Formats: sequence, structure tokens, C-alpha cells
Amino acid sequence: MSYIGGNEGVTGAQAPRLLDQVRARLRLRHYSLRTEQAYVAWIRRFVLANGRRHPRGLGLVEVEAFLSGLATQGRVSAGTQNQALSALLFLYREVLDIDLPWMEGLVRAKRPRRIPVVLSQEEVARLLSALEGPCWLMGGLLYGSGMRLLECLRLRIKDVDAARGEIVVRDGKGGKDRRVPLPASLLPELERQRARAVLQHAADRERGGGRVHLPHALARKYPGADLEPGWQYLFPSARISIDPRTGRAGRHHVSEEVLQRAVKAARLRAGIVKPATCHTLRHSFATHLLEAGYDIRTVQELLGHKDVATTQIYTHVLGRGASAVASPLDRLPTGAATWPGT
Repeated sequence: MSYIGGNEGVTGAQAPRLLDQVRARLRLRHYSLRTEQAYVAWIRRFVLANGRRHPRGLGLVEVEAFLSGLATQGRVSAGTQNQALSALLFLYREVLDIDLPWMEGLVRAKRPRRIPVVLSQEEVARLLSALEGPCWLMGGLLYGSGMRLLECLRLRIKDVDAARGEIVVRDGKGGKDRRVPLPASLLPELERQRARAVLQHAADRERGGGRVHLPHALARKYPGADLEPGWQYLFPSARISIDPRTGRAGRHHVSEEVLQRAVKAARLRAGIVKPATCHTLRHSFATHLLEAGYDIRTVQELLGHKDVATTQIYTHVLGRGASAVASPLDRLPTGAATWPGT
């Protein structure tokens, strides 16, 4: 059946195909491109798993079987299973306009509570020392401001306010803006990176390009803003790419894989055995602020957490957990806990 659709356009009086309807609704709701791609993929997978039957003819039994199959056969994580459920809920409620009673009874998979990997200040210094060039600067920003990886990569030139010592994070997780500290030690290199980005933009304009993607309807509200230096990405990609939504060529920000690979290689060179990633620098930022005496509400605001309970996970290193308890083995008489072979 062809109702699933793809990227093809709709001609004549032909009704939009299902996935085209999903894309249109997601864009109307200003969902990110990543969410759009994920939701479309899950909905296509759900339809194919049920013999290409239209979702209107499917219900609780099929949805539960699909989600159960992901967990038992696909062995996906709880977060992935919940993403698939969110995609199906969006399909029925927002696209098909079906709000069935059974939808309220669907239980989301419980995500296990994991203690985040945190580096010591000495380990952070070793990791950053093993990075080079723009990757060093981006790594420094992740640790120095607590930004998420994509929040850092999506910075525009205008978002760095050196006079106020702040960075404005636009459209962060949950669509929220916030301000984070700008590390003073990074200012000289940030100025050089800004100059490089401006020069790259000027070269692109000379070649007839220089346009950058603007979020939502800003391109219509501010015509020509996509050519202004301030709107360009602070960390531009080395190559021109095509916007999958508009089909227009432009220079996007550097790929997250570039920094992820660099951090992994730096961790190995620095001899750090902890499974540190880019996000570990954000965890370390929060933990080290709490260790320095900053209150948890301040850290919550800087991280952009909706609930303070999310921030409280970092209190495990503040002398209130295992590290604050003296093991009874260490209180035994002298020599009792000594290895017999010594």
C-alpha cells in the first residue's frame, strides 16, 4: 500500500501520504529535525510491523505488541522504547486526531537510575590538554559552562556576550533559552574562533553563498538575517551541506561526531580509564560547582533542568554517599586488613 509515503510531493487532489502528514504536523509544532526523523522512522516501522495496515485500523493490542517486541527481541533501552511510544502517541493524537481511552493506560518503560560518570579536576585538565584546536575550545566550553554537546555546536556568533561574561543558549532542551557563564580563560581563543567564522562567512558570500539556517519563521520575520555575520554558527562545518527541509545549500555547524571522536581519542591519550564522553564534561561541571559550595537551585538553572530532582543526582559526590562512609574493614585492629602475602 502506498499510503505510507516517503519524501515525494503531493500532486493534484491526491491526499497527503501518512508520513508526509506526520512531517507537516511536526514542523507545525516546531519539533526539531532530529525528532522529526526519529518519529517518522518509528511510525514507518510500526506500520511495516503490522503488515502495512493503516494505523486507524490498529489499536492497543498492536501498539503493546510492537513495544514489547522492541524490549524482548530488539533489546532496546527504556529510553528508546519510550521514544517509540511518544512517536505513536503523536501519530494518533496529533496526526490522526484519535484520542482513544487505551492511550492513557500505556505505561512508559522505567528508565534505570544511573550515577553519572564524573571526572576529577585533574582528569579534566588532562583531557583538555590532550585536545587541540577548535575541539579544545569546544571541550573547554562544555566543562566551563555546562552546555550540552549540541547546545555548544549550535552557538551563533551573536550568542557569546563577552562584555557580560555570558553565553546565551537558544532553544535548548525543552525549547527553553538560558544563560550560562562564559569562562574568562577562553575569551582570547573565542575571539580568534569568532574571527575565523567571520572570515569563512565572508568567503562564502564572495562565492554567492553565505546563507545559514534560521529557526522557525525568523527567515520570514527578518529577511536577510541569514546573511548577517552574527547569525552564523560559531563553529562552522568545513563543508557546505543541503538543508533536508528546505533543500537549500548552506554552511551548517560542525558535526557532533567530530568532537565526540576527538574526546574519545584524547581520553585514551590522557590515560583516563573512566568511560568519559562529551556529556561527562557537563556532569563534571555540575558536580564541581556543588563541591565549590554553589546551591543546587543555581546549578539547576545553569543546566536547564526542569526539575531539581534531576540535578540532585550530582549530590552523590558531596560527602553524603558512599565516599562519606568509613568502611568497617578500615577500623579493624592494625594488620588485620593487610594482604597475607606482604
